[in-house]
Amino acid sequence: MRPATAPASLTEGPIARSLLLFALPILGSTVLQSLNASVNAMWIGHFLGEAALTATSNATLILFLLLSAVFGVSMASTILVGQSLGAKDVAEARRVVGTGVGFFVAVSLAVAIAGWFGTAGMLRLLGTPPDALPYAVAYLRIIFVALPSMYFYSFLMMTLRGAGDSKTPFLFMGLSVVLDIGLNPLLMFGWGPFPKLGIAGSATATLIAQTVALAALLITLYRRRHFLWIGRHELALLKPDAAILRALVLKGLPMGLQMIVISSSAIVMMRLVNAYGSQTVAAYGAATQLWTYVQMPAMAIGAAVSSMAAQNVGARLWQRVDRIALTGVAYNFLLGGSLIALIYLFNRAALNLFLPGDGVALELASHLNAIVVWSFLFFGVTFVLFGVVRSTGAVWPPLVILLLTMWFVRPPFALALQQRLGADAIWWSFPLGSLISMLLAMAYYRYGGWRKARMLAPSHAGQAPTTGLGVPVAPMGESIRSKTAALDMH
Repeated sequence: MRPATAPASLTEGPIARSLLLFALPILGSTVLQSLNASVNAMWIGHFLGEAALTATSNATLILFLLLSAVFGVSMASTILVGQSLGAKDVAEARRVVGTGVGFFVAVSLAVAIAGWFGTAGMLRLLGTPPDALPYAVAYLRIIFVALPSMYFYSFLMMTLRGAGDSKTPFLFMGLSVVLDIGLNPLLMFGWGPFPKLGIAGSATATLIAQTVALAALLITLYRRRHFLWIGRHELALLKPDAAILRALVLKGLPMGLQMIVISSSAIVMMRLVNAYGSQTVAAYGAATQLWTYVQMPAMAIGAAVSSMAAQNVGARLWQRVDRIALTGVAYNFLLGGSLIALIYLFNRAALNLFLPGDGVALELASHLNAIVVWSFLFFGVTFVLFGVVRSTGAVWPPLVILLLTMWFVRPPFALALQQRLGADAIWWSFPLGSLISMLLAMAYYRYGGWRKARMLAPSHAGQAPTTGLGVPVAPMGESIRSKTAALDMH
């Protein structure tokens, strides 16, 4: 067996190089996930028909809401692990992992069982068309079976990033995507020895891919003797620590709600676009396909910044935290700006991938894309700064800023100016919302109290001894419970 791995430190060395090397695998994982979704939709849409594709769209919306509910908890785990390792307290990081594992196993099993029996009711509540309902039920029930693996797999990937490792999650994401894409047609159409399962085959491919990738990841961590691995003689760590669990839920909830705010705002904007007819809807749909990829660098940098800043927050290296923020913003302009420049250079050609070359929709898409796409640089700055501030535990202000701009700037602006500008009022609401969001994020970063926020409040019994760098040195066996009394609700 290989020697035990050591924690990957993000608190020393060149920031620019470390951040880029850490962010690139996260970007790769995001691209792979989008590619997987696109390929699966292609198989279903082209070979099973519109009703089946509608079914997966409705089922995916429910799945997105379920994943959003635990995304924040996974992100909170990332931050807690990062802060603990930054403070050189591996025992604390392991306790966080143990509590997280216990929480995710219990919650995922409960959701999977409830979802299996409540699938039809949820889809009817969503208003799934009658012709698509049987497809959606068959698809979503298997997804609920896969949910425990998906929840636990996501938790482990986020935890590893908090520990300074983004390469391992990327490699196993690649394994999962290759299996999912490869098994989809085999299980849908019954090629060779594989059964013909129709739309259920697509969900079964996801179930197999997620389960195999999770098992392979667990085996790899065990064989590496990863420092966060909990062995059979340490099962007591799986008993949830009340203080940690409270932090995971109360700090994770606002981060999960951010995703729901963004998706619900997108639904509202879609309803506004629908009023302009199918050509405009097609143009908007094609443009949003490009926007998905434009946002990926900012999202990857924001996630990398959050993990990196969390370790430096734990080490109390505030100058490095500020430099991480500035470097992240610079990378946003470099990577995101390059991608946006390419889209402007090849605007029609890029949109032509999704729309006919001689149609009205292509002209509309080119026009709206020219108005909107540059503003994703603003989005990138916001996302990077949010990644830094939430690394301390300041999670409510980013949620409030997103809620304000996504709900109380974009839709009212579009509605107020529709009579004067027509559909352009909708398109200009995107740059306006992104600009205000960035300005508010910058103001909070500069003047807000995020540096005083805490994921877990320190006890008043005394301070831990520190090294010359100001890094707390906690005894390896010390419990988090002895160091935390209550949450600082920043």
